Amino acid sequence: MTFSIKRIGLLSAAVCLALTSQAKDIRSEMLSNPDKCGGVYYAYPIASDSTVRSTPAPKGYKPFYISHYGRHGSRYLISDNDYKNLLDRMQAADSAGALTPFGREVTRRLERVWDEARGRGGELSPLGARQHHAIASRMFNNYPEVFTDTAAITAVSTQVMRCAHSMFAFVEALKEKNPALSIPRESGQRHMNYLCHWTKESSDFNSSKGPWRPDYIRFKADHTDGNRLVDTLFADKDYVSRHIVPDELIWEFYWVTVGQQNIENNETFTDVLTPDELYDMWQVFNLQFYMHNAPYARSNGVSIDNAKNLLGHFVDNADNYIESGKTGATLRFGHDGNITPLTALMQLDNCAGVTSNPDNVKNVWNDFFVSPMASNVQLVFFRNEKNPDDIIVKILHNENETSVPVPTNMFPYYRWSDLRPYFKSMIERPFAETINARNID
Repeated sequence: MTFSIKRIGLLSAAVCLALTSQAKDIRSEMLSNPDKCGGVYYAYPIASDSTVRSTPAPKGYKPFYISHYGRHGSRYLISDNDYKNLLDRMQAADSAGALTPFGREVTRRLERVWDEARGRGGELSPLGARQHHAIASRMFNNYPEVFTDTAAITAVSTQVMRCAHSMFAFVEALKEKNPALSIPRESGQRHMNYLCHWTKESSDFNSSKGPWRPDYIRFKADHTDGNRLVDTLFADKDYVSRHIVPDELIWEFYWVTVGQQNIENNETFTDVLTPDELYDMWQVFNLQFYMHNAPYARSNGVSIDNAKNLLGHFVDNADNYIESGKTGATLRFGHDGNITPLTALMQLDNCAGVTSNPDNVKNVWNDFFVSPMASNVQLVFFRNEKNPDDIIVKILHNENETSVPVPTNMFPYYRWSDLRPYFKSMIERPFAETINARNID
């Protein structure tokens, strides 16, 4: 089937309609899998090789280069205080005799979680290391031609240790497959201008004084109610009135609840928060992350523009490998706040929905889909063995084949001669133009 520009436009409209239709039942989807209510805390959803579909390349094309960006894998909550402050609050109430029997039992669970998490705030968990090891193993198995003994492979990460440890796990898997591989690893300031770039404009917009905040505060208030939770945990109403802010307490429990899927401790708290509470709080978290890192209509594209250096690095390195005839891979490791703007700038399928209406965000953009733990973008390059100048590319988002608004007659493959100018155009023009063109409000 040959794709035309007109057909691309029709397909884009169809995708929007399909996403909207699907989003009408987003609540049911998430209640059937409460882990998704963790948003960017959702543990990487691919568990085995059998869950990854790979369309074979057209006859005569052989893979020679992979360009990759991966978010760090599953981690502990960002700070020890995210566990300890809640535990201290519950233990103090327990000592005062203010808890119900259920509240005391929940406190014992929190103590067992603290035994696992103490001193590990923000660190990569063992699950996070396994995620990257598995992603790398699948990459090698799917494209062994890229990882020859003489392959030119580089690996860089941001200066945050969970990203470096993700890189180490990834590289370890590749070297287990082929011990002859030479893969230098770096984690330093020289790479931060593309791995984790933030402009002053985006920092100002995302600050506590930014124009996003009033809508967010109203939405959060409308979707937060800790009174039911307090009634189940506390037996002493006077103690609650003096020491507990219900809406603060429920958010402390939300973070611990959704974070449990990422660590080795087997405790769960999904009986502490109701499914509807989890869903409502996810909507708040999803909205905030969208406003800060995605194509929020009122942001004027400032957060997406942060990814232009990164996309430029993809293009420049691809040019280098193509022109030099090298085989190998460029491996990059960073954060959700970097891969999210990248997927929007590239306009990957279901990653670039635009709205300014807080109530509509869940219908056009979902954080657990765009950037779960260990999320990744891969561009896999193939060369025509009979015509070395004939290069095609497959785009993967979280190892799944995905699309961009570029004509192709061989989906999921695109000609580099079509894809490269598209990427260059997205780098060179303000993303505000794309937001203005796609705003559905």
